[in-house]
Amino acid sequence: MSSLERHSAAVTAACRQIDQSPELPDLDALAQQAGLSPWHFHRVFKRLTGLTPRDYAAARRGQRVREQLQAGATVTDALYQAGFNSNGRFYEAADGILGMKPSDYRKGGRNALIRFALGQCSLGAILVARSDRGICAILLDDDPQALLHDLHRRFPRATLIGADRQFEQWMAQVVGFVEAPALGLNLPLDIRGTAFQQRVWNALSEIPPGSTASYAEIARRIGAPAATRAVAGACAANALAVAIPCHRVVRSDGGLSGYRWGVERKQQLLEREQP
Repeated sequence: MSSLERHSAAVTAACRQIDQSPELPDLDALAQQAGLSPWHFHRVFKRLTGLTPRDYAAARRGQRVREQLQAGATVTDALYQAGFNSNGRFYEAADGILGMKPSDYRKGGRNALIRFALGQCSLGAILVARSDRGICAILLDDDPQALLHDLHRRFPRATLIGADRQFEQWMAQVVGFVEAPALGLNLPLDIRGTAFQQRVWNALSEIPPGSTASYAEIARRIGAPAATRAVAGACAANALAVAIPCHRVVRSDGGLSGYRWGVERKQQLLEREQP
Protein backbone atom coordinates (compact mmCIF):
# COMPACT_ATOMS: atom_id res chain seq x y z
CA MET A 1 0.00 0.00 0.00
CA SER A 2 1.38 3.42 -0.98
CA SER A 3 1.76 6.26 1.51
CA LEU A 4 -1.12 8.10 -0.20
CA GLU A 5 -3.38 5.08 0.22
CA ARG A 6 -2.35 4.71 3.88
CA HIS A 7 -2.95 8.39 4.53
CA SER A 8 -6.32 8.31 2.72
CA ALA A 9 -7.42 5.33 4.80
CA ALA A 10 -6.26 7.02 8.02
CA VAL A 11 -8.07 10.28 7.20
CA THR A 12 -11.23 8.37 6.22
CA ALA A 13 -11.15 6.60 9.58
CA ALA A 14 -10.57 9.92 11.38
CA CYS A 15 -13.50 11.51 9.56
CA ARG A 16 -15.69 8.58 10.56
CA GLN A 17 -14.63 8.98 14.19
CA ILE A 18 -15.31 12.72 14.11
CA ASP A 19 -18.74 12.08 12.55
CA GLN A 20 -19.63 9.63 15.31
CA SER A 21 -18.27 11.61 18.25
CA PRO A 22 -20.42 14.21 20.04
CA GLU A 23 -17.26 16.21 20.78
CA LEU A 24 -14.20 16.81 18.65
CA PRO A 25 -11.78 13.96 19.43
CA ASP A 26 -8.43 15.06 20.76
CA LEU A 27 -5.93 15.76 17.96
CA ASP A 28 -3.32 13.60 19.68
CA ALA A 29 -5.78 10.71 19.86
CA LEU A 30 -6.68 11.02 16.17
CA ALA A 31 -3.01 11.17 15.23
CA GLN A 32 -2.16 8.14 17.37
CA GLN A 33 -4.97 6.17 15.76
CA ALA A 34 -3.56 7.15 12.34
CA GLY A 35 -0.04 6.17 13.37
CA LEU A 36 1.28 9.69 12.71
CA SER A 37 2.61 12.54 14.79
CA PRO A 38 0.01 15.22 15.59
CA TRP A 39 1.76 17.72 13.32
CA HIS A 40 2.02 15.26 10.43
CA PHE A 41 -1.57 14.08 10.87
CA HIS A 42 -2.87 17.67 10.91
CA ARG A 43 -0.99 18.39 7.68
CA VAL A 44 -2.15 15.20 5.95
CA PHE A 45 -5.76 15.71 7.02
CA LYS A 46 -5.83 19.25 5.65
CA ARG A 47 -4.12 18.23 2.41
CA LEU A 48 -6.68 15.49 1.72
CA THR A 49 -9.87 17.19 2.91
CA GLY A 50 -9.12 20.89 2.53
CA LEU A 51 -10.01 21.45 6.18
CA THR A 52 -8.32 21.10 9.53
CA PRO A 53 -9.80 18.41 11.81
CA ARG A 54 -11.44 21.15 13.88
CA ASP A 55 -12.95 22.86 10.82
CA TYR A 56 -14.17 19.52 9.50
CA ALA A 57 -15.86 18.78 12.82
CA ALA A 58 -17.49 22.24 12.83
CA ALA A 59 -18.78 21.76 9.28
CA ARG A 60 -20.23 18.33 10.10
CA ARG A 61 -21.79 19.66 13.28
CA GLY A 62 -23.41 22.47 11.30
CA GLN A 63 -24.73 19.96 8.80
CA ARG A 64 -26.22 17.85 11.60
CA VAL A 65 -27.92 20.92 13.07
CA ARG A 66 -29.52 21.77 9.74
CA GLU A 67 -30.66 18.18 9.19
CA GLN A 68 -32.17 17.96 12.67
CA LEU A 69 -34.00 21.27 12.38
CA GLN A 70 -35.30 20.43 8.91
CA ALA A 71 -36.61 17.14 10.30
CA GLY A 72 -38.61 19.07 12.90
CA ALA A 73 -36.44 18.56 15.99
CA THR A 74 -36.63 21.21 18.68
CA VAL A 75 -33.76 23.64 18.81
CA THR A 76 -32.61 22.13 22.12
CA ASP A 77 -32.66 18.58 20.77
CA ALA A 78 -30.91 19.62 17.56
CA LEU A 79 -28.06 21.41 19.28
CA TYR A 80 -27.31 18.57 21.70
CA GLN A 81 -27.61 15.86 19.04
CA ALA A 82 -25.21 17.85 16.86
CA GLY A 83 -22.61 17.90 19.62
CA PHE A 84 -23.00 21.33 21.20
CA ASN A 85 -22.74 20.88 24.95
CA SER A 86 -24.32 24.21 25.85
CA ASN A 87 -26.91 26.62 24.50
CA GLY A 88 -24.40 29.45 24.68
CA ARG A 89 -21.85 27.79 22.40
CA PHE A 90 -24.58 26.91 19.91
CA TYR A 91 -26.10 30.37 19.72
CA GLU A 92 -22.65 31.91 19.32
CA ALA A 93 -22.17 29.81 16.19
CA ALA A 94 -25.78 29.65 14.98
CA ASP A 95 -25.79 32.81 12.89
CA GLY A 96 -22.85 31.67 10.81
CA ILE A 97 -24.19 28.11 10.51
CA LEU A 98 -27.79 28.92 9.63
CA GLY A 99 -27.84 32.55 8.51
CA MET A 100 -30.81 33.22 10.79
CA LYS A 101 -32.19 32.39 14.22
CA PRO A 102 -32.40 28.62 14.83
CA SER A 103 -36.13 28.81 15.54
CA ASP A 104 -36.69 30.60 12.23
CA TYR A 105 -34.57 28.06 10.34
CA ARG A 106 -36.56 25.23 11.92
CA LYS A 107 -39.73 26.87 10.56
CA GLY A 108 -38.37 26.99 7.04
CA GLY A 109 -37.16 30.56 7.26
CA ARG A 110 -40.28 31.93 8.90
CA ASN A 111 -39.78 35.55 10.00
CA ALA A 112 -37.01 35.96 7.42
CA LEU A 113 -37.68 38.69 4.87
CA ILE A 114 -36.38 37.91 1.41
CA ARG A 115 -36.80 40.59 -1.24
CA PHE A 116 -36.55 39.37 -4.81
CA ALA A 117 -37.10 40.32 -8.41
CA LEU A 118 -37.33 38.45 -11.68
CA GLY A 119 -35.97 39.84 -14.89
CA GLN A 120 -34.34 39.07 -18.18
CA CYS A 121 -30.72 39.33 -19.26
CA SER A 122 -28.73 38.09 -22.22
CA LEU A 123 -28.36 34.72 -20.44
CA GLY A 124 -32.12 34.23 -20.05
CA ALA A 125 -34.28 34.62 -16.95
CA ILE A 126 -32.58 35.91 -13.82
CA LEU A 127 -33.75 36.00 -10.21
CA VAL A 128 -32.01 38.19 -7.66
CA ALA A 129 -32.84 37.88 -3.95
CA ARG A 130 -31.52 39.65 -0.89
CA SER A 131 -31.79 39.10 2.83
CA ASP A 132 -31.15 41.73 5.46
CA ARG A 133 -27.43 40.92 5.02
CA GLY A 134 -27.12 41.32 1.28
CA ILE A 135 -27.62 39.49 -2.00
CA CYS A 136 -28.30 35.84 -1.11
CA ALA A 137 -29.13 34.45 -4.56
CA ILE A 138 -28.42 35.18 -8.20
CA LEU A 139 -30.10 32.41 -10.17
CA LEU A 140 -30.26 31.81 -13.92
CA ASP A 141 -32.56 29.65 -16.02
CA ASP A 142 -34.66 29.63 -19.17
CA ASP A 143 -37.86 29.36 -17.13
CA PRO A 144 -38.72 32.13 -14.61
CA GLN A 145 -41.05 29.74 -12.78
CA ALA A 146 -38.16 27.36 -12.15
CA LEU A 147 -36.28 30.22 -10.49
CA LEU A 148 -39.25 31.00 -8.24
CA HIS A 149 -39.50 27.32 -7.33
CA ASP A 150 -35.81 27.29 -6.40
CA LEU A 151 -36.25 30.36 -4.18
CA HIS A 152 -39.28 28.82 -2.44
CA ARG A 153 -37.34 25.62 -1.89
CA ARG A 154 -34.55 27.54 -0.20
CA PHE A 155 -36.87 29.59 2.02
CA PRO A 156 -40.17 27.65 2.15
CA ARG A 157 -41.70 29.78 4.91
CA ALA A 158 -39.89 33.06 4.54
CA THR A 159 -41.81 36.19 3.69
CA LEU A 160 -41.00 36.80 0.05
CA ILE A 161 -41.44 40.40 -1.00
CA GLY A 162 -41.54 41.49 -4.62
CA ALA A 163 -39.17 44.19 -5.70
CA ASP A 164 -39.73 47.74 -4.55
CA ARG A 165 -38.10 50.77 -6.13
CA GLN A 166 -34.92 50.48 -4.05
CA PHE A 167 -34.52 46.80 -4.87
CA GLU A 168 -35.07 47.49 -8.57
CA GLN A 169 -31.86 49.55 -8.39
CA TRP A 170 -30.03 46.56 -6.90
CA MET A 171 -31.52 44.35 -9.63
CA ALA A 172 -30.26 46.73 -12.30
CA GLN A 173 -26.75 46.63 -10.82
CA VAL A 174 -26.72 42.84 -10.74
CA VAL A 175 -27.97 42.54 -14.33
CA GLY A 176 -25.35 45.07 -15.43
CA PHE A 177 -22.72 43.02 -13.64
CA VAL A 178 -23.88 39.80 -15.33
CA GLU A 179 -23.63 41.54 -18.71
CA ALA A 180 -20.15 42.91 -17.93
CA PRO A 181 -18.53 40.92 -15.07
CA ALA A 182 -15.26 42.84 -15.38
CA LEU A 183 -17.03 45.90 -13.93
CA GLY A 184 -17.39 44.19 -10.54
CA LEU A 185 -20.36 44.20 -8.18
CA ASN A 186 -20.37 46.80 -5.45
CA LEU A 187 -23.13 45.26 -3.36
CA PRO A 188 -22.98 43.27 -0.09
CA LEU A 189 -23.31 39.50 -0.43
CA ASP A 190 -24.94 37.09 1.99
CA ILE A 191 -22.77 34.01 1.41
CA ARG A 192 -23.93 30.82 3.11
CA GLY A 193 -22.03 27.57 2.93
CA THR A 194 -19.85 25.11 4.76
CA ALA A 195 -16.32 26.02 5.79
CA PHE A 196 -14.93 24.06 2.82
CA GLN A 197 -17.34 25.64 0.34
CA GLN A 198 -16.44 29.11 1.52
CA ARG A 199 -12.73 28.36 1.12
CA VAL A 200 -13.39 27.26 -2.46
CA TRP A 201 -15.58 30.28 -3.18
CA ASN A 202 -12.93 32.63 -1.80
CA ALA A 203 -10.38 31.04 -4.13
CA LEU A 204 -12.75 31.43 -7.08
CA SER A 205 -13.17 35.12 -6.28
CA GLU A 206 -9.42 35.55 -6.71
CA ILE A 207 -9.52 34.42 -10.36
CA PRO A 208 -9.46 37.66 -12.38
CA PRO A 209 -11.92 38.26 -15.23
CA GLY A 210 -10.60 36.85 -18.47
CA SER A 211 -8.70 34.07 -16.69
CA THR A 212 -9.57 30.51 -15.77
CA ALA A 213 -8.31 27.87 -13.35
CA SER A 214 -8.80 24.13 -13.26
CA TYR A 215 -10.57 22.30 -10.46
CA ALA A 216 -7.22 20.73 -9.57
CA GLU A 217 -5.59 24.17 -9.39
CA ILE A 218 -8.27 25.44 -7.02
CA ALA A 219 -7.80 22.34 -4.88
CA ARG A 220 -4.08 23.09 -4.67
CA ARG A 221 -4.67 26.77 -3.89
CA ILE A 222 -6.77 25.92 -0.86
CA GLY A 223 -4.20 23.40 0.32
CA ALA A 224 -6.23 20.30 -0.55
CA PRO A 225 -4.75 18.87 -3.78
CA ALA A 226 -6.66 15.60 -3.38
CA ALA A 227 -10.04 17.34 -3.08
CA THR A 228 -10.74 18.01 -6.78
CA ARG A 229 -14.18 16.39 -6.68
CA ALA A 230 -15.11 18.28 -3.54
CA VAL A 231 -14.10 21.51 -5.29
CA ALA A 232 -16.44 20.63 -8.16
CA GLY A 233 -19.19 19.98 -5.62
CA ALA A 234 -18.65 23.38 -4.02
CA CYS A 235 -18.90 25.02 -7.44
CA ALA A 236 -22.19 23.21 -8.06
CA ALA A 237 -23.55 24.43 -4.71
CA ASN A 238 -22.90 28.08 -5.52
CA ALA A 239 -26.14 30.11 -5.51
CA LEU A 240 -24.54 33.42 -6.49
CA ALA A 241 -24.02 33.17 -10.24
CA VAL A 242 -21.17 35.32 -11.56
CA ALA A 243 -20.70 37.04 -8.18
CA ILE A 244 -18.88 33.86 -7.12
CA PRO A 245 -17.29 33.11 -10.51
CA CYS A 246 -17.51 29.34 -10.72
CA HIS A 247 -17.80 29.80 -14.50
CA ARG A 248 -14.04 30.50 -14.50
CA VAL A 249 -13.24 26.94 -13.41
CA VAL A 250 -12.50 24.49 -16.22
CA ARG A 251 -11.15 20.99 -16.68
CA SER A 252 -7.40 20.42 -16.55
CA ASP A 253 -7.36 20.18 -20.37
CA GLY A 254 -9.08 23.56 -20.61
CA GLY A 255 -12.41 22.10 -21.65
CA LEU A 256 -15.71 23.23 -20.19
CA SER A 257 -17.39 20.86 -17.79
CA GLY A 258 -20.72 20.93 -16.03
CA TYR A 259 -22.06 24.28 -14.90
CA ARG A 260 -25.05 24.70 -12.65
CA TRP A 261 -26.68 27.08 -15.11
CA GLY A 262 -25.64 25.29 -18.30
CA VAL A 263 -22.39 24.98 -20.24
CA GLU A 264 -23.67 27.38 -22.92
CA ARG A 265 -24.02 30.15 -20.33
CA LYS A 266 -20.56 29.31 -19.03
CA GLN A 267 -19.15 29.70 -22.52
CA GLN A 268 -20.90 33.04 -22.99
CA LEU A 269 -19.61 34.39 -19.69
CA LEU A 270 -16.05 33.38 -20.49
CA GLU A 271 -16.25 34.88 -23.98
CA ARG A 272 -17.55 38.24 -22.78
CA GLU A 273 -14.73 38.47 -20.22
CA GLN A 274 -12.05 38.22 -22.89
CA PRO A 275 -10.26 41.53 -23.60
